[in-house]
Amino acid sequence: MIEKQERNLVRMAAYTPMIQQYLQVKAEYQDAFLFFRLGDFYEMFFEDAIKASQELEITLTSRDGGGDEKIPMCGVPYHSASTYIEQLIDKGYKVAICEQMEDPKLAKGVVKREVIQLITPGTLMEGKSLAEKENHYIASVASPADGNFAIAYIDLSTGEGRACLLEGPFEEVLNELASIGAKEAVVDPEFPDEYARLMKNTGNITISFETDTAVKEGFERLLPQLEPELLRLAAARLLNYLFRTQKRSLDHLQPVEMYEVRRFLNIDYYSKRNLELTETIRGQGKKGSLLWLLDETMTAMGGRLLKQWIGRPLLKQEKIEARLQMVETFLNHYFEREDIRERLKEVYDLERLAGRVAFGNVNARDLIQLKCSLQQIPGIRAVMESLESPESKKLAALLDPCEELTDLLERAIEDNPPVSVKEGGMIRDGYNEELDRYRDASKNGKQWIASLERDERERTGIKSLKVGYNRVFGYYIEVTKANLHLLEEGRYERKQTLANAERFITPELKEKEALILQAEERMIDLEYELFTEIRAHVKEFIPRLQRLAKAVSTIDVLQSFAVVSEKRHYTKPVFREDGVLKITEGRHPVVEKVLDSQSYVPNDCLMDENREILLITGPNMSGKSTYMRQIALTVILAQIGCFVPAREAELPVFDRIFTRIGAADDLISGQSTFMVEMLEAKNAIANATERSLILFDEIGRGTSTYDGMALAQAMIEYIHDEIGAKTLFSTHYHELTALSAELGKLQNVHVSAMEQNGKVVFLHKIKEGPADKSYGIHVAKLAGLPEQVIRRAEKILHALENQDNGETQMNPPEAAAATEPAQLSFFEEPETPRQKTVEAKERKVLKQIRELDLLEMTPLAAMNALYEIQKKLKK
Repeated sequence: MIEKQERNLVRMAAYTPMIQQYLQVKAEYQDAFLFFRLGDFYEMFFEDAIKASQELEITLTSRDGGGDEKIPMCGVPYHSASTYIEQLIDKGYKVAICEQMEDPKLAKGVVKREVIQLITPGTLMEGKSLAEKENHYIASVASPADGNFAIAYIDLSTGEGRACLLEGPFEEVLNELASIGAKEAVVDPEFPDEYARLMKNTGNITISFETDTAVKEGFERLLPQLEPELLRLAAARLLNYLFRTQKRSLDHLQPVEMYEVRRFLNIDYYSKRNLELTETIRGQGKKGSLLWLLDETMTAMGGRLLKQWIGRPLLKQEKIEARLQMVETFLNHYFEREDIRERLKEVYDLERLAGRVAFGNVNARDLIQLKCSLQQIPGIRAVMESLESPESKKLAALLDPCEELTDLLERAIEDNPPVSVKEGGMIRDGYNEELDRYRDASKNGKQWIASLERDERERTGIKSLKVGYNRVFGYYIEVTKANLHLLEEGRYERKQTLANAERFITPELKEKEALILQAEERMIDLEYELFTEIRAHVKEFIPRLQRLAKAVSTIDVLQSFAVVSEKRHYTKPVFREDGVLKITEGRHPVVEKVLDSQSYVPNDCLMDENREILLITGPNMSGKSTYMRQIALTVILAQIGCFVPAREAELPVFDRIFTRIGAADDLISGQSTFMVEMLEAKNAIANATERSLILFDEIGRGTSTYDGMALAQAMIEYIHDEIGAKTLFSTHYHELTALSAELGKLQNVHVSAMEQNGKVVFLHKIKEGPADKSYGIHVAKLAGLPEQVIRRAEKILHALENQDNGETQMNPPEAAAATEPAQLSFFEEPETPRQKTVEAKERKVLKQIRELDLLEMTPLAAMNALYEIQKKLKK
């Protein structure tokens, strides 16, 4: 190690002082691209240059740096650097901004440079990657020896901070990070590599390290009553990382709020994905999701809050009903609601404006947006007070119009100021006397100069005489050489000689020039000084602006619920404490909207103490999955405080929702479709309670028929006997419908279909009882399989259906398959004649099946056990 350091020192000594400076700074930011300011460019060297030229598709050049070989180099203009920085951040990289800290003209030797900010995927403050209606979180994860975890996360752009404790396996951490959409995770350098790899691979999260977990002076405000110590450690680590990398005061950061996951309706990440709450599975876009349906918000703040509410439905009935009461109030007051919507259109993103003020990158136009937003608050407050409901009055009381700030911005900032704060024209006339004097001097001085040209032409009789200005020589009077004899001697002082003319200045012009130039220079400096004073004053209002933003966004989301509920003809749900779920003419909200003018077939659903499990049969494409999803979405809509898509809805308050819908390999962790299916099923069965809702769609499809059917039956029996959760279980195993005779709380229902002229017609209607057939071959016809395949399938099906009558006419392999034990032999039916004649050895096999503890077995172990049983049965 010592030898390597010595070699590096020798190597560095060979470079020029500027490259040595670059290498010294780069040594502190090894995991980031170093944007090194040289004049009008940010330059990168060595490996940074090679990699950046590839990632940004910019030209790679080289320069002499004092060593034996030329140094790779590339750069981007400083005025357009934000575009390139954003591209790198989008790809998961970090960028360290190294600026010149002194005027190069005044520097003695190498210009002093320092890194002023480290931009990372979790610390973006502006740009296209910062989605308007989405939070942008950076998280910290801490873990003690006992295996529990603490997560703290902050949206730097809005200042919001939260923290929670998680018990159990690391999958709970991955689930929470995925649910909030964390872009970056800050951990201790000793954090287990396996956990870091899982965060990086499964969540595409950038991993960063921070050793400092001390609660520094000033942090106490941000860490109120965070217990236990593990939470404070996680939050302090995150705050230290932010202050170290951003290198500025972050006055907009709000106190980190602790929450308990169990205080909200718990929906794991996979269930949220399966239900397409915020994005679709296929396109991974907003359109087609529940968020897309509900988003009638008028502000960016409201859009972000809506997404948060969808991700965390409530458990407390009184809080749910308070939201529903406000939605009902908005529904009953159309004109007032429309008035509020119009006013909300003029409200900008107060949360991120406050963040920009604190960060020091707010400009005059941002302050005008802030003023326009505040001007809408008194009107919104008046409308809310007029609604005469307890909830509307509570919200109205939170609408602080910040009159002093509005008045300041109205007096100080021009309505249409320039973007750059270094230009003139930001501050209104009349705000500052000194600035007004400079402006008057500049304006009148220019008017005097404009009239000087006319006066001099009259005095001298030289019609071609002109008065001009340039940056080097200032103001001048220009006379052609042919007219020099007409000038009054002693009045004009020669300033510059040209080929065909001479330039002069007079004592009066010299005096006015000094006044004008001094006024213009001082005017711009004074404007910037005044702007920074105004910005500092606005900082004092940040806490009030953030409280106002929360109230405005809450109103925005609730009015959005009312708009959707009115437009889609939703109804107010009623909550029951006896666990009964009764939905009359329910619809899938998103599918109904997508169908638009086409009619959606509504369906009822009744689940009570005698109907805890609905076993749903019917053909593919008939609507089983849609029916299951619409029940879950109705529950979620109700518990976020929105009306629901049904004629009537009586619901319990559920504590958790689990889904196992669809099939997909988890390629990152190397898990097959069947393994993913089993893991999701295990998660549901291990964590569900009698207050939970479980959706299982086609459990067991990923393995052989007997394996799948055995697992499906075992799960149904376990949920029925041990858990008591409300469960919707769709299946193609028609043999499972026989379970209704044994399980008193299981009810068969099916999606109806009918045949017309040999073709299947899906009615999309849920009816009592099991389906009479699967219609699988009919679905294959609809899919367009070759006619030859269809005819052959029909022949095989006919043979299978008639094998008990000795009518089988199949080839030997098919005949062998047809002699397999009937699938119903897996079911325990002690009263049937067949069961009474089973031999003793077969009873032992059945007993062995009953005694299998499938929930404690790995899928592979279960498959091996079933294989051994199957071999015994074949004997």
